[in-house]
Amino acid sequence: MKAALLTLIFLLELAMLAAAGWWGFTLDAGWPVRLLAGLGAPLAIAVVWGLFCSPRATVALPAPAKLGVQAACFLTGGLLLALAGRPVPGALLVALWALDKTLLTLSGEKI
Repeated sequence: MKAALLTLIFLLELAMLAAAGWWGFTLDAGWPVRLLAGLGAPLAIAVVWGLFCSPRATVALPAPAKLGVQAACFLTGGLLLALAGRPVPGALLVALWALDKTLLTLSGEKI
């Protein structure tokens, strides 16, 4: 069960990055802006995630702060997906992350 939850959360992390890219590439702007936003938004989220949330994070945060950064990243991904015209998938992304994170925490997985 725990392996399935860990796999799901990894896939949700990839979906979060894809959502940020989708938003950037669907902006109503010229191609240079779309390219910059489509590559820059996922990169920014990935940098924040790598610094604070990854297993080998550069900055070690207490569990509540780490959970807050994770939530902020997923809320950003969901919001960007909604802004790209996909509010239901954006909400599902955040809801699935919250459910999966809750189940992982209840199973004893550290944040």
